Amino acid sequence: MRITGTFLDEITHDIPANNWGSTAWTREFRTLKSIGIDTVILIRAGCGRTVAYPSVVLEREVKTYPVYEDLVDLFLTLSEENDMAFYFGTYDSVTFATHQRTMQQHLDLGRALIDEAWKLYGQRSAFKGWYLTFEIGEQDPTRLACLRQLGQHCKELAPKLPTLISPYIAGPKAVATPVSLSDHASSWDQMLGELESVVDIVAFQDGHVDYHELPDFLQANSELISRHGMRAWSNVESFDRDMPFNFPPIDWRKLWWKMEAAAASGVDKLITFEFSHFMSPQSSWPAARHLFMRYCDHFGIDPKPSP
Repeated sequence: MRITGTFLDEITHDIPANNWGSTAWTREFRTLKSIGIDTVILIRAGCGRTVAYPSVVLEREVKTYPVYEDLVDLFLTLSEENDMAFYFGTYDSVTFATHQRTMQQHLDLGRALIDEAWKLYGQRSAFKGWYLTFEIGEQDPTRLACLRQLGQHCKELAPKLPTLISPYIAGPKAVATPVSLSDHASSWDQMLGELESVVDIVAFQDGHVDYHELPDFLQANSELISRHGMRAWSNVESFDRDMPFNFPPIDWRKLWWKMEAAAASGVDKLITFEFSHFMSPQSSWPAARHLFMRYCDHFGIDPKPSP
């Protein structure tokens, strides 16, 4: 299996910006198309006070920093030009304490933002789904309730569009007390049960457990997701969590091994966080360019995009 989807992390939280303009993004989308990427996922419409488009809702509610360009419009236009599906990522307040909001206030803000995005962009031909930004790995009633109710709102607004989440595994690279495989399966069986009918696609992040444990977790995830009537994707992280600094492009051998493990688990699709920073020939990381060439060599891909 090849990677056929990527997140777009231009409103960055913990990785440096590439500082690309429309010309660089046009080149990037052509590169994505040349290697078979057909799906792009805006990881968040905003993070704290930084926003991807001129949002009246967020300007009113969180007093955003100035918005100089509409990245959502740009990404939709480039998705349409390159026959890609675009998933709109909701607002990320970073933590629930960021603006000292109650859960109800977070929900009200999230619903208002979804309504605004649908009004502005919902009729665009590339707008093919929603990404619910809140990440969850363990039993967290507040975040689970947010996911459930925001997913329900997306479904009421656009019943035919799929909703996507990308949770993490509470492994040794994520938490102080790692979860066992059996406890992970039991916990997520319950959580996915609560998300049935409002979440269509689940793409677990694959970077929080040790490599020798990953196949078993991937297999359990695939079976759980199928049991609850959802589609299983795998978020094959293209950055390395094992280095003493955050975050370099991953070793090609690790990426190759994770793709094979995900394919063996029976998932429908491989996506990555995140091509533009960690795999792109345009990335500010030289190692990303080398990773791109190793990937293309492995799959026999001509890395030269059409003009």
